[in-house]
Amino acid sequence: MGEYSKALSSYERSLEIRKIALPPNHPDFAQSYNNIGLVYYNMGGYSKALSSYERSLEIFKIALPPNHPDLATSYNNIASVYYKMGEYSKAVSSYERSLEIFKIALPPNHPDLATSYNNIAMVYYKMGEYSKALSSLERLLEIFKIALPSNHPLLVTSYNNIAMMYDNMGEYSKALSSYERSLEIRKVALPSNHPGLATSYNNIASVYYNMGEYSKALSSYERSLEIFKIALPPNHPNLASSYNNIASVYDNMGEYSKALSSYERSLEIRKIVLPPNHPDLATSYNNIAMVYSHMGEYSKALSSYERSLEIGKIALPPNHPLLATSYSNIAMVYSHMGEYSKALSSLERSFEIRKIALPSNHPDLATSYHNIAMVYDNMEEYSKALSSSLEIRKIALPPNHPDFAQSYNNNAMVYNNMGEYSKALSSYERSLEILKIALPPNHPLLATSYNNIASVYSHMGEYSKALSSYERSLEILKIALPPNHPLLSTSYNNIAMVYSHMGEYSKALSSYERSLEIGKIALPPNHPSLATSYNNIAMVYSKMGEYSKALSSLERSLEIRKIALPQNHPDLATSYNNIASVYFHMGEYSKALSSYERSLEIGKIALPQNHPDLATSYNNIASVYFHMGEYSKALSSYERSLEIRKIALPPNHPSLTTSYNNIAMVYSKMGEYSRALSSYERSLEIGKIAFPPNHSSLATFYNNIAMLYSQMGEYSKALSSLERSLEILRKSVPSTHPHLMGEYSKALSPYERSLEIRKIVLPPNHPHFATSYNNIAMVYYHMGEHSKALSSHERSLEIRKIVLPPNHPLLATSYNNIGMVYDNMGEYSKALSSLERSLEIFKIALSPNHPDLATSYNNIGIVYYHMGEYSKALSSYERSLEIFKIVLPPNHPDLATSYNNIAMVYYHMGEYSKALSSYERSLEIRKIVLPPNHPLLASSYNNIASVYYHMGEYSKALSFYERSLEIQKIALPANHPDLATSYNNIASVYDKMGEYSKALSSYERSLEIGKIALPPNHPLLAVSYNNVASVWVSPLISKCRKQGTLDVNDLYEPLPDCEAATLTDKLEANWLVEIKRSPDRPSLIRATLRTMRWKPLVNSLIFIPSELLKISQPLLLTFLMRFFEPCSMMPAWHAWLLAMGTIFVAFCSSVILNYGIYVNNTLALQMRVAYSGLIFRKMLRLSSHALNSISSGEITNLLSNDATQIEMILFYINYLW
Repeated sequence: MGEYSKALSSYERSLEIRKIALPPNHPDFAQSYNNIGLVYYNMGGYSKALSSYERSLEIFKIALPPNHPDLATSYNNIASVYYKMGEYSKAVSSYERSLEIFKIALPPNHPDLATSYNNIAMVYYKMGEYSKALSSLERLLEIFKIALPSNHPLLVTSYNNIAMMYDNMGEYSKALSSYERSLEIRKVALPSNHPGLATSYNNIASVYYNMGEYSKALSSYERSLEIFKIALPPNHPNLASSYNNIASVYDNMGEYSKALSSYERSLEIRKIVLPPNHPDLATSYNNIAMVYSHMGEYSKALSSYERSLEIGKIALPPNHPLLATSYSNIAMVYSHMGEYSKALSSLERSFEIRKIALPSNHPDLATSYHNIAMVYDNMEEYSKALSSSLEIRKIALPPNHPDFAQSYNNNAMVYNNMGEYSKALSSYERSLEILKIALPPNHPLLATSYNNIASVYSHMGEYSKALSSYERSLEILKIALPPNHPLLSTSYNNIAMVYSHMGEYSKALSSYERSLEIGKIALPPNHPSLATSYNNIAMVYSKMGEYSKALSSLERSLEIRKIALPQNHPDLATSYNNIASVYFHMGEYSKALSSYERSLEIGKIALPQNHPDLATSYNNIASVYFHMGEYSKALSSYERSLEIRKIALPPNHPSLTTSYNNIAMVYSKMGEYSRALSSYERSLEIGKIAFPPNHSSLATFYNNIAMLYSQMGEYSKALSSLERSLEILRKSVPSTHPHLMGEYSKALSPYERSLEIRKIVLPPNHPHFATSYNNIAMVYYHMGEHSKALSSHERSLEIRKIVLPPNHPLLATSYNNIGMVYDNMGEYSKALSSLERSLEIFKIALSPNHPDLATSYNNIGIVYYHMGEYSKALSSYERSLEIFKIVLPPNHPDLATSYNNIAMVYYHMGEYSKALSSYERSLEIRKIVLPPNHPLLASSYNNIASVYYHMGEYSKALSFYERSLEIQKIALPANHPDLATSYNNIASVYDKMGEYSKALSSYERSLEIGKIALPPNHPLLAVSYNNVASVWVSPLISKCRKQGTLDVNDLYEPLPDCEAATLTDKLEANWLVEIKRSPDRPSLIRATLRTMRWKPLVNSLIFIPSELLKISQPLLLTFLMRFFEPCSMMPAWHAWLLAMGTIFVAFCSSVILNYGIYVNNTLALQMRVAYSGLIFRKMLRLSSHALNSISSGEITNLLSNDATQIEMILFYINYLW
């Protein structure tokens, strides 16, 4: 009945009476102490039980002969207490002493000897000495076979015990054979419905259960139940046990509702037949709680575990070990709920009880340490997680006990989570060595060890070694288990995972499908494990870019989970999350958002309000909003994620770095640079504590901060952060890593190698191919290899057209990239076509005011600007600005850029007042969001000055140029080329104002900087020298000295035919006509001929007389030479005429040639002026991105050297005909 306190009171009263009535060492005293010891034993008071049993033994030693059987019984009782205390060596010593006495006192095959052998076997079993345990049990069986009839029930017990040992050794076929032998005996010896037969069926079912043959296990358990129903009263406790066993099978089959029903039926029976606080009721509540936990109903699980604990507190002493177990179970639920502090509290209470109830080296204390360590591991408090359970087991257990392997295994798991893979591998291998000694060669636990070792190799990237270990694990399981055991499914799953990491997706898919086939045979049709298999298959399809197939598998997984699990089970949230992830990759952001939100709804119901998984859900939702351009919503979700992680996780958990980093990224997009910087720095602070000092993540953090400083114009700080990032990368990545090389040609090599590998391991149109081609294109683009960049971008686009939906944002990105390459190649019509296609896709795929739409309009505006279509460029720029005004804060830097672009168009349209207004609005924004000396402010002041210059407002232009220069002096190095440009601009204003001495001073300062900053033969130096020389033109200086000043009218006017504006306007007009006539292949020669008309032909005709005279001159010389022959008959006057003719021809040829050269040079100069003007206008229309890719030297060389070649062409072209 479990009324231990009443029993103890009665036995103690009996002892008091005997102390009065009997002599001090009477054997009845020993019996009383023995009875008291038995009660303490059942109450879990093992130290008191031991004391009473030892007192009983002392009395028996005095009162009885040295080999009396009662002494053997006393040693046996003492051994049983040591057994419960985990003092196995003392227990086996006492059991063996008991056996020695029985061997002397009893016949050699007496049944009590068999009992001793059985007890010794049980201790060896606990010590992990299975072979010794089996040996004792077989000795026991030999005795029973001799001493007892062939069908005696004790033979049944022996076969049962041997079967149990084989079962624990993993020798399931031998265990089954022994249990079946036991059943055969019972069938002969007992009636057909005897409870003993039910017990045999129950034992056979347990082996099938361990073999994973759940249908056979269920059949045997149900047969056992049928017999019990006939043989026993309707509410007998054994019926409760049968329902309990059936429920355990249903639980493993994933039939949680049936398992719950059977556990509840078991509880109902126990409530009827047992007292209200009997320990077995606590066990029932514990089992029900376990099912609720598997169903994800953590609140119900917690309630049942707490009810179990309440009963235990009433029925058991305050420090009974079963109470420790209850606290441990409650802690596991809190751990699943993410309530790690509560879990830790319950585990510590469990540990306190065990410290009181058990010896200091009891194995259960090691279990407590292990459980506490697992919570610390989940909290990522790895140093605390490395528990001392191993030390306790070293003291309490034999050197090769399987529990040692478990301790090494646990430590290895922590090391693995810490990233200490070599230590993890060492511990797992030590665990394997112990198991090889303690267990049979094909025991399933050896397969588990190989599996664990493989997982470490997988984390280390040693996939071939991981695969080898996983395959060794599979070989063992194939031998030890039935062909369709669920563990085989798990093995195929693990192997598939490695193939997936290796990029062998077809092999991974094959293994996952084999895993699914086994699961379909071994498990019910809607078992949760099948849902997991479909999920895994979907993940492979996703990596293969087969998103429709991935989605199909994930939806099948969801269907199964909807049937098998409660409607708010966390696994359903996981399914919705995975489906959302596929939609996200497909660019279906609205569908992704819907699924992520459904996942969050379930998580809110199933999990505590601050569970880490909720933080992950908010993070995923924020990521979708970020890609949708909904930055305020993204920020809100990221901040909610951070709040939860702050509560649920330790203050320096790595996940917090991710949250702060994400928030900083959103602030950066919103132009809130100070807030972004604060979040990046907080991320770095946590990372410094959470990661090793040279972890690559720290390099990423420093890099993020550097990029932000660069945007803020804090270049010195940016440089410092980048250098720190580089230092870490040098220590954490190979020296050949692209991040350390920074050279495009070298960067190209890894991308091309990546592409080669992907061609081998991936399907021909996998999305990763598109990424590889895109990366290669970017490198070619920066190298100026535009044709190669275009080819790679187009290949990337082809793949994306095949694998992605027709309006996926990545297609728009590909068209945009192609458009930008065409723009840089000058193929403006093609660029415009690609950019407009990109815009069309973005309009369908994105919200109407998404920032990417603004970027598309901006890019289209750039192309129109380069084409000279200023009104269309203005329209696109203004549409871009409208969108930015809606989605961005009012002073976002991108708004300043938009106003700047609009101003630039107005400037080239000659709308100087409008240009000035837009430039000033751009400057206002930049003054608010940027540091006071940011280079972009200098750029704004420079632009405004340029407008004032063209408006003739020279004093204002000078003021703004000087303000630009002041900022550049602070923000840039002392000899930066931009300073030379500023001095040059200031000098040009002074020149216009007639302040020639100041102009000369600024030109010379510009030249000094250029000499330091540029190579000695850089074209810009030639320009500087030219500027200086222009100030020192002698006639003007003389005139200035005479008059004291110069007037505009004093300057030389160019010839009307050489007026730059006139010539450039004509050429530009004809060039635009040519573009419209043939957008793909406009002809500059045709445009030039229209501009110059018949002048080149007339110029060519001038050279015809000169060439004819050149031909006649050698003829005249030939005739003249005949006069000097010895026998010449030519008269002298004839020779004089020939001589005079030769001189006249030379004179005429020289005059005509010089005139032709003059006309040629004049025409060449006109063409040079026209071309230079057109080049200059083109240069002014170039985007800042294009200017960055073209050096100023290239432009200057084009103007000063290449245009000069026109003169040479016009001169020598005449010789072609």
